[in-house]
Amino acid sequence: MTLRELELFYYLADNTHVSQLAQKLSISQSAISLSIKSLEKKLSEPLFDRIGKKLILNERGRFFKEKTYPHYLILKEAEHCFKHNRFSGILRISSSKSIGEFIMPQVMYDFLSEYTDVALQHQIRNSADILKEVLTGSTDIGFVEMVCKETDLIKHQIGKDQLIVVSSDAKLAEKTYYIDQLFSKKWLLREEGSGTREVFLKRLGKLASDLPVFMHFTEFEEVKTLLCNNAEAITCISRFAVKKALESKELYEIKLHNMTFEREFYMVYHKNKYQSKLFETFTSLSKEYFH
Repeated sequence: MTLRELELFYYLADNTHVSQLAQKLSISQSAISLSIKSLEKKLSEPLFDRIGKKLILNERGRFFKEKTYPHYLILKEAEHCFKHNRFSGILRISSSKSIGEFIMPQVMYDFLSEYTDVALQHQIRNSADILKEVLTGSTDIGFVEMVCKETDLIKHQIGKDQLIVVSSDAKLAEKTYYIDQLFSKKWLLREEGSGTREVFLKRLGKLASDLPVFMHFTEFEEVKTLLCNNAEAITCISRFAVKKALESKELYEIKLHNMTFEREFYMVYHKNKYQSKLFETFTSLSKEYFH
């Protein structure tokens, strides 16, 4: 049943003069009759008794009105809100860990402070999983740390990040090393599907096969605790993630000869995604936080 069918039903329930309603709404009497018959057909029962030329609301019609009218009012209010408030809605966002923990919280805080009728559903995933979610439509917007080649995705490079090699061993920060000189350490790496892991191993090239991976991790706090408690542990991680630990001298950056690990941040969404005013405003604002 449609809102229009319900609207005409409630009009007639209060005033059964079809001719008066047709004149009031500037539509034909036949259009009203067809709408009511359509509603009754969907319900498999008549809602009005046809007595002479009059329509009289019957017992089933009175019951139908009692049960549905409060919900109809809610739907009409939602329709009005939807048409007149372009900044209301529920936006689903997925971010990689570096972005989700260190950039996206401020983006969402500022956006929700400006647009109070919006709900942001945010989840943190690794980049590979985010791309799958955007492709299937379970996420509206993804923020990832890896290049994607899927032709069904629109990709915008929105910023850059630097990965650095860190340890809690202050002595390692006193010299500059070739990366393979550090292979005697216990390397901690992000899980498969992580953008950080992909960028690091790709930059290592052939040396990646010789890298002794001691342990994998998923949480930044987890790896920082391991690094601080174990001087022989080492990892490659986003500078964003260890900024405070570097400043407090809990961790130290290890300088490398002829090797840097830079990556781009991307915002991705499906090419068939409807770009509402809400969607356009959020994506535009987000880009400002990555420069």
